[in-house]
Amino acid sequence: MTKPKFIGINHVALEVDDIDEALEFYGQFFDFTLQNRSTTMAFIEMGDQFIALSSPRKQSRDDGRHFGLVVDQREGLREKLEAAGVEIVTPRRLDFMDPWGNRIEIVPYEDIQFVKQQGALKMLGAGELRKTDAAKQELRQKGIRPPADA
Repeated sequence: MTKPKFIGINHVALEVDDIDEALEFYGQFFDFTLQNRSTTMAFIEMGDQFIALSSPRKQSRDDGRHFGLVVDQREGLREKLEAAGVEIVTPRRLDFMDPWGNRIEIVPYEDIQFVKQQGALKMLGAGELRKTDAAKQELRQKGIRPPADA
């Protein structure tokens, strides 16, 4: 019997103390659509993936453990986070701590080695996103042809 292969990530779950406060916090910095919610869960749409906010938080602060959140534009986000008093934990990259101790790395779409389907990008209202030459080369090295308009 063969082993299953990783295909992708369906969602990331973040523990928070209060769903309303978490939606307000993330809504200050990111444009998103709320897919569904209850008193203890909220689901933030990311096209063909989502972030699940779960309450209450049971874990301690995640100083090293983190996930990379891909955005269509990173410009100005550091300044907005700093102006709001959010803890930035990396000098060169953009990793920050949310109020509940979740560490999030912000990664620009153009620099990463995965390609989001145009339908998912359109659903998100992300428009026309391009890849850097380095990201295109990483895709080619893995046998993935970047879209012609990337």
